[in-house]
Amino acid sequence: MDNNTVKRITLFCGHYGSGKTNIAVNYALHLRKNGFPVSIADIDIVNPYFRTKDSLSELEDAGVEVIALPFANTSVDLPSMPSEVYGLVQSREKYVIMDIGGDDRGAYALGRFAPAIADENNYDMFFVANFYRPLTRTASEALEVLREIECASHLKFTGIVNNSNIGRETTAEDVLKTYAEAQELSRISGLPLRFTTAEEGIAQKLPEVFSLKLQSKIF
Repeated sequence: MDNNTVKRITLFCGHYGSGKTNIAVNYALHLRKNGFPVSIADIDIVNPYFRTKDSLSELEDAGVEVIALPFANTSVDLPSMPSEVYGLVQSREKYVIMDIGGDDRGAYALGRFAPAIADENNYDMFFVANFYRPLTRTASEALEVLREIECASHLKFTGIVNNSNIGRETTAEDVLKTYAEAQELSRISGLPLRFTTAEEGIAQKLPEVFSLKLQSKIF
């Protein structure tokens, strides 16, 4: 892994319950472990409960800068955006991971950064799909959500992440069952299936057909 293969900004978007926050956290830790200066920004203005701030201590201990909404993990949920996020996009000094709110409503928050991100043109935007969740059980349903997010965010996706799971009950077979659907989403969207994610114990049971198994501690 080097600066030529990792984009400076990586955006994780998807429908509610797709698991994008856990992927964003693990990807930030993955980059930091490989020596990259990393900041992770939680700009989920839709869901006040499952946010990056839950992993604050682990991230900071690893040397990852965390920028979260000021009211994350409280009963208050105001659609305000930390000023530090603008600085991360503009300064271009660190590798930035962004956790975006669910579907098109959450993606509207990303739209305000779209011109600067597009101008730099050094980003990956991954659609996180969980084919066990309502409204994204098929490739065609997931494609509809994907296009809605693109329209709201004013940015185009560059790849797909298959994060299909049923929580702690997930088995390797459950992951394998969705692989064909993930491939179909790749075909009809024209986007590459970049990786499939699984909890570490499950990932070890998956065949080598998966080019990258990004290990996740929890779903």
